[in-house]
Amino acid sequence: MSGPSPSSVATRSAPALEPVVPSTVTPPKNGVAAMPVITEVRQVPHYHQRHGFLPAVQSLTAIIVVAVFIVTFSVQPFRIPSSSMEPTLMVGDFLLVNKQVSAALDESSAILPKPAIHRGDVIVFHYPVDPGMHLVKRVVGLPGDHLRLRGGRVLINGRSIDEPYAVYRPSGPDNFRDNFPRMESADPEIDSRWWVRMRKLIDNGELIVPAGNYFVLGDNRNDSEDSRYWGFVPEDNIVGRPLLIYFSLRQVGDDETVPGLAGSRQLATGLSGFARWERILRVIR
Repeated sequence: MSGPSPSSVATRSAPALEPVVPSTVTPPKNGVAAMPVITEVRQVPHYHQRHGFLPAVQSLTAIIVVAVFIVTFSVQPFRIPSSSMEPTLMVGDFLLVNKQVSAALDESSAILPKPAIHRGDVIVFHYPVDPGMHLVKRVVGLPGDHLRLRGGRVLINGRSIDEPYAVYRPSGPDNFRDNFPRMESADPEIDSRWWVRMRKLIDNGELIVPAGNYFVLGDNRNDSEDSRYWGFVPEDNIVGRPLLIYFSLRQVGDDETVPGLAGSRQLATGLSGFARWERILRVIR
């Protein structure tokens, strides 16, 4: 175990060694020798607190190193830019994402146990079409699943699954979106490479999820560009699982109201209405 940092503790100067000085022995009086009186002078140790530019830089460097370690290996902040995961995640939510999931998914890691990705987990991942972008969706299909949608509801291996988090807001009919996979015609929003690949993975009207891949959907089912339009999320693309919402910035146009404020613009700029205080520190499920 290493000792405390020099910048965080006081330094103790070594006490100077002083000689023991005996007093002069007085001549005997009345035939009785006087006992010598011994006096000792000791220096009181002093403590010096280190001040200056260098200790301050050392402390700041330590803080930066810890922060970089946390962001790189443990958690990382993300912001929600779209409404595809509403109402679970809203535009303006700021998330802390557990990156240990992606680190442990690496088979070369011998330190962390390999975690399981479960159906219903919310994940952050690199967008397969543009890996420079991060997306957040919910895992619906696991490797080996036979998946299809009928009327917007998800069926896995022929059985409808319970999805209390899914929301179906009113929208126009869309056979490709609601009765996926549908090969009669291509949706204009679909990625062409996914359209070609998908045709090879359909069996008896069901899409087979290959090994090492996940099928994801947004909770806002009628307004989400997800695996239906660009394909699977490879395991290597997964960044981590969102832990909680650490801040939520109210958007202009929110329908929510705050007592004492009138109008959406006041909600977005008012002293008490610029944030969704009720969402802060909410655990994501």
